[in-house]
Amino acid sequence: MKTFTCQICGYIAFDQAPVDCPVCNSAIENFDNNPDAIETPADADNLSETEGTHIPQILVRRECGFNHGEECREIQVSVGEIEHVMESEHFINFIDFYINRQYMTRIILTPKNNHPVCTLHTKLSKGTLSVIANCNVHGNWRSKIRLDEMLTQEKQ
Repeated sequence: MKTFTCQICGYIAFDQAPVDCPVCNSAIENFDNNPDAIETPADADNLSETEGTHIPQILVRRECGFNHGEECREIQVSVGEIEHVMESEHFINFIDFYINRQYMTRIILTPKNNHPVCTLHTKLSKGTLSVIANCNVHGNWRSKIRLDEMLTQEKQ
C-alpha cells in the first residue's frame, strides 16, 4: 500500500495522492510518496514506552448520549495506553479518522489546553476505521478496527 503525505498539513492519503488535499486544499504537487509515513510497533505484544504512549486506543459505543433521531455510533479515541504528554515541546497535533482508507475528519489539539483524546459521532456501522495520531516529535501512529466486529462484541 502506498502512502502519500501532504507537505503542508501532514494529511496522509492511501494508494494515490488526491488532486486537492481534503484538509488544507493544497495541490497534488505538495504530496510526497512516503512509505514510512506511519510508525508501527516492532512487537505489538511487547510495546516500548514510546510505542505505548503513541498508539491510538479506540472504543466504539453502539449508541451515544445524544438523541439524533437515528442510530449514532460514538467513537472515543485516546492516544496511548499511557496518556501522551501535551507539553509545548512534545504533543499530539491532530487525530485523523478514515473509513476504508478514505478520509473522514481531523480533530486538532493544542498543547497544555487539551488531553490527547477526542470523540467522533458517526452514522457508520460497517467498514474498517483507521485512526492516525500525529505527534510533533515521533510522527504518525495508527490503529485500525472493524466497526461491525466492535459493535458485535459490544452487543454480547
